[in-house]
Amino acid sequence: MEKQTLERVIVEHPFFADLESYYISLLVSCASNVRFEPGKYILREGEEANEFYLIRAGRVAIEIHPPQRKPIVVDTLGEGDILGWSWLLPPYTWRFGARAMDATRAIALDAKCLRTKCEQNHDLGYELLKRFSQSINRRLDATRLQLLDVYAAD
Repeated sequence: MEKQTLERVIVEHPFFADLESYYISLLVSCASNVRFEPGKYILREGEEANEFYLIRAGRVAIEIHPPQRKPIVVDTLGEGDILGWSWLLPPYTWRFGARAMDATRAIALDAKCLRTKCEQNHDLGYELLKRFSQSINRRLDATRLQLLDVYAAD
């Protein structure tokens, strides 16, 4: 099995398709490998958003936690997906929770590092914003559909 570098994993991730190599090198300087065991919370709604993740293997449940109810899974992510966009916009707190459903491997990108790089290079910031906007839109659609299902049952 060929060992992959962080740079290669980022270059090959669908989220960063066709991103200029200069930007990839900026991203790599903010990246690290991480692993999560099944059942482990990766992020919790309301906590500080300090990173985002490129999912390499495993499955992750995106959840909302209504008062006095069990968590509602609004989406499930897997290999090739990204997790976390709340780091982009103040107040930089998670709007959803996320829990590893399987053993999960990912690349974590440090949000403070990325925000600094985006302030220094607005073209990088614009590229990331365009890509994250699509993810935000998909997540909101998934949440809307899940809520329609929940309230249709009442």
